Parts: sequence; structure tokens; C-alpha cells
Amino acid sequence: MSTELEELYQEVILDHSRRPRNFGVLEEPDVVVHGDNPACGDEIHLGVKFGSDGQLEELKFSGQGCAISQASASMMTMKLKGKTRLEAAEMARTFKEIVTGQGASQSKNLGDLQLLEGVRRFPQRVKCAMLAWRAVEQALAQTAGEATVSTEAEP
Repeated sequence: MSTELEELYQEVILDHSRRPRNFGVLEEPDVVVHGDNPACGDEIHLGVKFGSDGQLEELKFSGQGCAISQASASMMTMKLKGKTRLEAAEMARTFKEIVTGQGASQSKNLGDLQLLEGVRRFPQRVKCAMLAWRAVEQALAQTAGEATVSTEAEP
């Protein structure tokens, strides 16, 4: 990663971790997913409300964790709002490939999320970046109710 890209990565991560977007509790969510990363103590509670045509109408998260997990959740909620289930699932797959280094090396549809590619150099941090995405994958697999996911039970 170039020095300029590294600086941008740090700037974006710090901005989203200090001022997370869509942080809070969603009123009357269709789905709530509780996620945890036992390796470092990150926790997320993701609320999702689906629109009448199945798109992700509203997403909010709460919880606590390191700068990477909070920034990833903040950026994810911004990017997925208004997307269809299929679009959201595809973005989740692409994001996982980028941060794990197991596929796509670039994806324009991820925007600033592409900057989290740098976590692949730190395997324990990949779980931090993936926590919110694991929660949204679970949310996409159901239409109502609550569920729990963990980074220790990755498929």
C-alpha cells in the first residue's frame, strides 16, 4: 500500500470510528443480529428494516469495538442502505474477498470500503472488519426475528 493510500486508509478509519454513521438503535427493526468477535471483544447489534420490495430500507448498529470494527460497520451501513438483498449479498461477498485476499482485488461498487483491503496484512484484524458483514449476511438470510453470529464460527 502506498504512503498516500495508507494515510487515506487511516484517515477514513479514524473518521468513521470517531463519528460512526447510522449508530444507534433502530426503531421497530425487522431483523436484529447480535455479533461478537471473542478474539478481541468486539460486539455489534445490527438492526435492519426491509422495504416492501425487500430492499434494505434502514440499517443501524450499536455496540463497541476497535476502530476497524466500528468503521467497517459505519461504512457498511452507509453503502448497503437502499440496496436489494441480492446487491447486499454480492457486496458482502466482494468485501470478504478483498479483506481476506481470496478473490477480487478491486471493486468500484465498494467505494471507500475498498480502503479496508489493508487489514488483510493483519489476520486478526480481518475478523474485526468482517464482524458487521457477518451480521448483515445473517440478516439477509431471514425476514424477521433475532439471531447471533460470531467470527469464531466462520463458514
